Amino acid sequence: MGSVVAVVRAQETDIPALSNLCADTFRETFSHDNTEEELQAFFDEAYNHDVLKRELDHDESEIYLAYVDDVLAGYLKINWGDAQTERKLENAFEVQRLYVLKEYHGQGVGKALFEKALRIAESGNFSWAWLGVWEKNYKAQHFYKRYGFEKFGEHQFVVTPEKTDIDWLLKKSLR
Repeated sequence: MGSVVAVVRAQETDIPALSNLCADTFRETFSHDNTEEELQAFFDEAYNHDVLKRELDHDESEIYLAYVDDVLAGYLKINWGDAQTERKLENAFEVQRLYVLKEYHGQGVGKALFEKALRIAESGNFSWAWLGVWEKNYKAQHFYKRYGFEKFGEHQFVVTPEKTDIDWLLKKSLR
């Protein structure tokens, strides 16, 4: 029998666990190219409790947590309207973050989170869904392309002022 993946909307009481999950999944993804000090500085700015509370309180943003057999395994952050990180597409829905702890890769967590995002996007009156994916994350690029996403641009992703990475911008028509 397989594991059960449950996706629930994050609440303010989830902020401490969410903050740790954000840091842990980002560290797993980007520690190969950043020092622990660089990562910690990024976490202190991007994933502190005040920032996460503002994100949870924003009317045009939602965060979802994924649990595998009642253990926190990943999360999703979606945006629309003014909450989007960029406004390159008219009437768009953004999947800003989708991260899963490595020990849960291959267990359907990313799929459950992403399909939750697509259901929300498709039930809204949005023309596009879009996201950014690191240019060297070929597995994620393939995953999104299976859902019909295609590259439409790039942007720089800055972890530290001294180094930048490139994210591919992928989009999918919802109409």
